[in-house]
Amino acid sequence: MQKEVAAVLGIQQTVYSRYERGFQTIPVEHVLKLADYYSISTDYLFGRTNNPNVNK
Repeated sequence: MQKEVAAVLGIQQTVYSRYERGFQTIPVEHVLKLADYYSISTDYLFGRTNNPNVNK
């Protein structure tokens, strides 16, 4: 799964792994791509809501 998501972001799997483990800060543009990829809001990604569709 990490390889697939990394490919969507245009990065290597190891970089995405560092994002997940908190060793590297994810850039805003990657957060936006992830929200689009998963069809969820950025607030949901950041844990600010339990509703994945807020502000869509």
